[in-house]
Amino acid sequence: MPNTAAAPTAFWLAGREATGETTFDVTSPWDGRHVGTVSVPTEAQVEEAVAASVAVQDELAVTPAHVRAAALDHVVRGLVERTEEIAQLISAENGKPIKWARGEVGRAISVFRFAAEEARRFNGGEAQRLDTDAGGAGRLALTRRFPRGTVLGIAPFNFPLNLCAHKIAPAIAAGVPIILKPAPATPLSGLIIGELLAGTDLPAGSWSILPVPNDRMEALVQDERLPVISFTGSDTVGYAILDSVPRKHCTLELGGNGAAVVLPDWSSEQDLDWAAQRIATFSNYQGGQSCISVQRVIADASVYDRLVAKVVERVEAQVTGDPTDPETEVGPLVSEAAAQRVESWVNDAVERGATLLTGGKRDGASYAPTVLEDVPAGATLATEEVFGPVLTLKKVDGVDAAFAAVNDSKFGLQAGVFTHDARTAFRAHRALEVGGVVIGDVPSYRADQMPYGGVKQSGVGREGVRYAMDDYTYERVLVLTGLDL
Repeated sequence: MPNTAAAPTAFWLAGREATGETTFDVTSPWDGRHVGTVSVPTEAQVEEAVAASVAVQDELAVTPAHVRAAALDHVVRGLVERTEEIAQLISAENGKPIKWARGEVGRAISVFRFAAEEARRFNGGEAQRLDTDAGGAGRLALTRRFPRGTVLGIAPFNFPLNLCAHKIAPAIAAGVPIILKPAPATPLSGLIIGELLAGTDLPAGSWSILPVPNDRMEALVQDERLPVISFTGSDTVGYAILDSVPRKHCTLELGGNGAAVVLPDWSSEQDLDWAAQRIATFSNYQGGQSCISVQRVIADASVYDRLVAKVVERVEAQVTGDPTDPETEVGPLVSEAAAQRVESWVNDAVERGATLLTGGKRDGASYAPTVLEDVPAGATLATEEVFGPVLTLKKVDGVDAAFAAVNDSKFGLQAGVFTHDARTAFRAHRALEVGGVVIGDVPSYRADQMPYGGVKQSGVGREGVRYAMDDYTYERVLVLTGLDL
């Protein structure tokens, strides 16, 4: 259950519980109730965490794989045992409907399980004969990966457990120290990971979880002892980080305005029913606060009218309200300010000539599932990531026009293409300027073991456990000489 005890929730400094001199409160965006009070580390404690991470780098790098894997397995067991408790906590601090919160815990379990598996097989080495040239006679190259140095992981509010897991688990698997900064709005879920890691045999200093406020993030970003930054959040903040530290290795998982394309061959009633349900669900799940939620539907003229009617019907059927109700599908946004921003973008689009088909109403931090069509190109809603339960519809003629519409965006995270044609699927994979193409479904599908990330303003680098491990490490070659190969 949510932490409502008088004592503030501690943070995790070099693997141990600690408290600072100040605190902040975490409240529910649904009803404003107090969820918990979190202790804030002092500047001296942050310095201690950074220094400890540097001091432990060599020790952690040579910590046996079975020890690191056992630590990750320990977290898996803890998450499994405490699934309902943690799901309730996510729902309380984030406003996420409990059905989606339970799903998030399940995904985090998978992330730590994948990381345990990767820890056991990572860095086995790749041998390469060099005697393919005469000058390489008797020589063999052995390539292995080694840590770049301590990772600074910066996590967002929308998946307060799973996106913390995507920072921490790959670091432990690769033998890399990490300092995690959870989102100020939702720190409690990430701190749970610290409780579980504290019961492992990882060297002290391997990890810290520090809920520092955003106005103190810059000092950590600039610290030369933290050569790797893994950031998930807005494109504005992400590229400001990248521009400020051009010599650091940065992975940026940023925003998107995910497009779902419905092509002429996806035309049966069953096809359109499936597409409409998936679009309605994943334009609104978690209040639309997902980088790969469906924001744009681009449909061929031959199926457009039938699809629109089905989408509107299913959007209006979405169950909204109390996130603790198991039937609720759409809860509040993270704050009333976030809902007010969404409201202003929708109102602006309508004033510019867009047609509101359903929704468009705000109640505090909640915004009704909303569908618009004919949104003008100049509207903010047409170009930016709405990060709310809002869907826009566009009619096009043919595959060329559909794919051009997808690419007409500064973002490029993922796209969904509803088609049965294998050639069109491969064409989409080649032509669409995104990090991932999902055929026969919405762009909102993500498996936590697959490479995940975008192009253009959607970021650089890839997450997914093995791919993050590669980002946290670099290749070093060993040349052996005088061998009989």
